[in-house]
Amino acid sequence: MRILTCLKPGEFAYSNGHVPEIKKGYALIKVQRIGICGTDLHAFEGTQPFFNYPRVLGHELAGEIVEIETHADYRIGDQVSIIPYFSCGTCFACTQGKTNCCSTLNVFGVHSDGGMAEFILIPIQALFKSASLDLDALALLEPLSIGAHGIKRSQIKPHEFVLIVGAGPIGLGAAAMASLAGAQVIMQDVNQNRLDFAMENLKISYCINPQKEDALLALREITHGNMPRVVIDATGNKKAMEHSFQYISHGGTYVLIGLQLNEISFSHPEFHKREATLMSSRNATREDFQWVADSIEQKLIDPNLFISHRIAFEDLASQFPDLINPSMGVIKAMVSFE
Repeated sequence: MRILTCLKPGEFAYSNGHVPEIKKGYALIKVQRIGICGTDLHAFEGTQPFFNYPRVLGHELAGEIVEIETHADYRIGDQVSIIPYFSCGTCFACTQGKTNCCSTLNVFGVHSDGGMAEFILIPIQALFKSASLDLDALALLEPLSIGAHGIKRSQIKPHEFVLIVGAGPIGLGAAAMASLAGAQVIMQDVNQNRLDFAMENLKISYCINPQKEDALLALREITHGNMPRVVIDATGNKKAMEHSFQYISHGGTYVLIGLQLNEISFSHPEFHKREATLMSSRNATREDFQWVADSIEQKLIDPNLFISHRIAFEDLASQFPDLINPSMGVIKAMVSFE
């Protein structure tokens, strides 16, 4: 089978490998779709935390079960998505239902080799099936669920203002799920093309480009002086993350979906006087996957809107550097083995 490995920052290589042998509690999956996410791009750039090389990337996946032991929920031929956060099930976080932040979490394609291969062996408990979703939608469940988890963490209430900083795939997914939760969504980014995408395709009413206007003044005007009750960072950019502390309303919440390699700092007096809440949002849970799947099935979200580029697996190594170039206008690149 064909495998694509990131040998070191900036370097990919194809190789041939053996199809994994089936073992108890696992399913053999023929990979058919791979979504390219920020983690993959950061790994290629050499800026991804908790990462070692060489590594087979890829965790936004959809494929077909080609071998599995007898199971009540899955059978050969089923098309599935992968919940790529392999947890221990016994640590404190897991016993509280927070398998997304297990103390010994193994993220497929990050901590261990992932899905940029023709066949992969996956724990049955990490499979997610939906009879009505196609392969593209199944592959998009994971990135959309990342945003969904952050929205759930923030406990958004209908009609309140939510600022999402960063209009990349995760931020756009968070915006879509926040809208479904009833929020008035404000998006902020320095990439005007992505803001235009949000307005046109996600019907986001308020978009701010801080390179073109004073973001603080714009937010005060939009929120009638109150500022957003929820601020969500989906950039992972140190400067953006630190700068966004000033946007939180009094009594508000700041959720960090984006992940930064280094420390961040902020003014404690400004944070303290707001009695604000700061929280991280890591990965997603099966419940988040189900919320997104249900939303797609009910046609509340159109996953096809997010796919801007399609790439054949054999062309991925040569085209991967282009995906980092802002001028390419990439929202979500989808890789296919077909």
